[in-house]
Amino acid sequence: MKSKKEKVGSIYFDNTRKIWRCIYYITDKNISQEKRKTKSFLTEQEAKNFLTSIQYQKGNDLFIKNNGIPLNQFMRENAKKKLDLNLIGERTYSRILETIKTIEKSPIATKNIDETTSKDIQNYLNTLKDYSNSTIKKIKEQFTQIFKESMDKGYIIRNPMHDVICPKSNKERKNVRALEIEEQQALTNYLMNVCVADVPYKVAYLIEMYLGLRIGEVLALRSTDINLQKNLITVNKTLTTDKDHKVIMGNSTKTYAGIREVPIPTFIREEIINQMRLAENNKDKQLFLDPHGNYVRPNNANRRLKEILEKMGIKNITSHSLRHTYGTRCVEAGMRAVALQRLMGHTDVSITLNTYTSVFNKYKEAELEKVNNYYMNNDIVNVNNLLTENNNFIEDISKESEEKEIE
Repeated sequence: MKSKKEKVGSIYFDNTRKIWRCIYYITDKNISQEKRKTKSFLTEQEAKNFLTSIQYQKGNDLFIKNNGIPLNQFMRENAKKKLDLNLIGERTYSRILETIKTIEKSPIATKNIDETTSKDIQNYLNTLKDYSNSTIKKIKEQFTQIFKESMDKGYIIRNPMHDVICPKSNKERKNVRALEIEEQQALTNYLMNVCVADVPYKVAYLIEMYLGLRIGEVLALRSTDINLQKNLITVNKTLTTDKDHKVIMGNSTKTYAGIREVPIPTFIREEIINQMRLAENNKDKQLFLDPHGNYVRPNNANRRLKEILEKMGIKNITSHSLRHTYGTRCVEAGMRAVALQRLMGHTDVSITLNTYTSVFNKYKEAELEKVNNYYMNNDIVNVNNLLTENNNFIEDISKESEEKEIE
């Protein structure tokens, strides 16, 4: 239990320098005593936020009792603690801050934790129906985390999240469209015959479309990741952004399952070799760099692709659609879901099945027809009865396909 003699700190305005100052105390581990420190700020609010942050980090019971704990402040401290402990990366930290900024648009953000009820949270979440389901889920997760932490620290005796239900978004889910066969043929022919000088990321688009990599994984590739003898590309990292939204090289892939080896199709092997030659003098032999020698921002590569597709008359396609095209062609070729899961880097086969539900269902029908033909050719069942059952089953599959959403 904290001593009530623990110093809290204070803020004041320095009339001489026309700035706000915060006096705070930190514990010197060498002498086990608190040392006084001072920090300057341009505004009073910045000084207050800093002092509050220090007290939450120290778990100063006296300060918390007298001032309470605003929801948004605790959310920010919780995210910062996870970043400092390497439990999350800078990109995740940046995304969490964006979620918190959305919460801070509402008055609920400044309510104290011990004064916030289930009704307050539910009413707030109900106002978010114009956001996507993904955004609503992320916001609810922030509330779930801080109230769990508050319970663990003894700030509250009942968790209000037990009675909260996540509302469903009013927005229609946007499905990623794969290229049709003819569209893929046209785009492939264009990319194979255009100069790198005119389309700098043409090989990146080919790798997405024929190896199924995410755009961040493609743009993170180095020549050393390509084994021409085994004809494999090793995927073990991705481009990401730090807390300041600067593009950086991540330490790993988007998910743990993203680390994988993917075979290189013979027909784009020479294109990849040519790109490796161009990257010979790049730092770390980075396969793709922007005109200034920096990492390529994925949005820029996506924008260039859209410009190309617009000229070709191909609509509603993004760089992620190229990866989706790869997955779709694999299913159409008869690849099993488990094999596709590993090639795509999905963490679970259910993600693969849900993403390609309509494609798998289409080929279920074809496989079912093979079985039915076998039954009929061998006079195992009555043909008329089988046809009736088959038609009913096909109708059920079609209804199921319409009801499911592709992720």
